Amino acid sequence: MQQEEIWDVDAAQRYDTPGTGMFAPEVLGPTVDRLAELAGGGRALEFAIGTGRVAVPLAERGVPVTGIELSPPMITRLRTKADEATIPVIVGDMATAVAPGEYEVVYLVFNTLSNLLTQAEQVACFRNAARHLSPGGRFVIELWVPELRKLPPGQQAMVWNCEPGYIGLDTYDVLRQQVVSHHFTFDESRQAQLYRSPHRYIWPAELDLMAQLAGLELETRHADWSGSDFTAESRSHVSVYRVQRDQAAVGGLTS
Repeated sequence: MQQEEIWDVDAAQRYDTPGTGMFAPEVLGPTVDRLAELAGGGRALEFAIGTGRVAVPLAERGVPVTGIELSPPMITRLRTKADEATIPVIVGDMATAVAPGEYEVVYLVFNTLSNLLTQAEQVACFRNAARHLSPGGRFVIELWVPELRKLPPGQQAMVWNCEPGYIGLDTYDVLRQQVVSHHFTFDESRQAQLYRSPHRYIWPAELDLMAQLAGLELETRHADWSGSDFTAESRSHVSVYRVQRDQAAVGGLTS
């Protein structure tokens, strides 16, 4: 399944959940606070900007934000919140599309890097981020930690969330480092709806190597946007990569 097929009109219409889930103030507030701090008064570029969950409040904080987004329906949804002059958006793939100018921070949140399904595409995404960064700029990634320790030998699926009206489970292909997330929603009837999305999971160490290939180095890694310590038990991380000093000295990467 192609990403264009996943992020269609239906997905865009159900994406926003104001005040709850990833739109909850306790989730979104620390995200915007940290990104505004890292931007330091400079410009920000969001890969896979979507409907503007992060970009809109970040722009409201006075940070000039530009976006790259593959899905026209998601951009249409964003345009109900902010016009092109406020948040310009380039239509294209975050691994290859180019936005004009340089940025103090490029960011990619909520596990979206895993939407790129090959290692080569993920490496290209890092290089694309580095291409857009000003000397000393930062690339920020929010990503989940693969939970293979919870997958018993011989079992391919794991339930990761179960609550009234919703069950989330992942099926793993450990040979190809692929996972498909299955989201089941249901009510009191006998019917249920299924939404699926494919991903390529990435270990933090592999992520760090991708950064090195792009001329970036790990600056900080925390378990969340509030700066909690990253430990062996952390289920996700926020990693900040910075343009390597020798690259910054020559004005950054050109390839």
